Amino acid sequence: MEDIAAVAHEAIVSRDWATVRHLLHPYLHWTRADGVVVRGRSKVLVMLQGDHSALGLPRRVELREGQIYRWLT
Repeated sequence: MEDIAAVAHEAIVSRDWATVRHLLHPYLHWTRADGVVVRGRSKVLVMLQGDHSALGLPRRVELREGQIYRWLT
């Protein structure tokens, strides 16, 4: 699980959005460090492309169907 998070984080930092999209579940729940939850892969990708404060490593990740379903920063 941590390997997928590390690969996803590296892809986010390098702005490899095709790889990020592949790693994120369509019904993703992304909890930012400020507690705000962003739901859905498309909305999370928009957030990540515009908000560099959301780029931290996760404290916890949950997988579903081999993709990241929950990301808790």
